[in-house]
Amino acid sequence: MYKTLSKLAEKIFNKSQIFKYGFNLSPMYRRSTGKVISVSNDLLTVKIKIPISYKNKNYVGSIFGGSLFSATDPIYMIQLLNILGDNYVVWDKSAEIKYRRPAKKDAFASFIFSSDEIEHIKQKVTQKGELDWIKNLQITDDNQTVFCELEKTMYIATKEFYKQKRKKKNS
Repeated sequence: MYKTLSKLAEKIFNKSQIFKYGFNLSPMYRRSTGKVISVSNDLLTVKIKIPISYKNKNYVGSIFGGSLFSATDPIYMIQLLNILGDNYVVWDKSAEIKYRRPAKKDAFASFIFSSDEIEHIKQKVTQKGELDWIKNLQITDDNQTVFCELEKTMYIATKEFYKQKRKKKNS
């Protein structure tokens, strides 16, 4: 459904606007309490804010760890899908979060891919057909005090390779 809506919206808006407002209007993402605050035109940088509020405060007055995790969970995968385009498959494969200190004020995260990194991913996927790619992320306050660190592993493949792999697996 979201992909279909994005394709329709591309007739009026650019991809960075669709990414930002699509996430912020999505009931799924809104429940995380995260908010996409900026997206670069090339989609290589996405910044989010997780404001502390009654919706995400835990028993001791800090941001609930589940809110910190869920606000960051979908970003890299959707970002990479949009950057790479329709000839690729991207799935979240695993995630690990390490809490460093309680988030007692608004939290922020920046999801960044470099152009070189994207080219490297494309080259490796072209050579091997598939790839596991690891990205690390810190959730911080506005002074860069680290609340937690995340490690995300994404599976990336060409659509053709992925279809063949699934076909072999199911036969």
